Amino acid sequence: MVVEEDRELEELRRRRLLELQRHLLEQERAAEERMRIEVQKQAVLRRILTPAARQRLANLKLVKPEFAEQVELQLIQAAQAGRLPIPLTDEQLKRILLHLQSGRRDIRIRRL
Repeated sequence: MVVEEDRELEELRRRRLLELQRHLLEQERAAEERMRIEVQKQAVLRRILTPAARQRLANLKLVKPEFAEQVELQLIQAAQAGRLPIPLTDEQLKRILLHLQSGRRDIRIRRL
């Protein structure tokens, strides 16, 4: 009886270990895929943006990472569709950013 319980416990441990290993492998694959996509995205941005514009986008990413991510994707899509002058200068990027931010409402809460 005790031997059978030990075997069942060992089987449960083995299954849990396999499950954890599988989960870890999936996480590693997902991380590698994200890295691969990021490298490709940065390569495209290097082609379509001037160094000053890339620096502005990098600075924006530090402050507003989600917004910067959306801008990067929109710039890539616009460049691929031929709707963007290449290379995009810093001044042109500023105008695009101002246009995109004007459509967003910034909600601020003030304490009284």
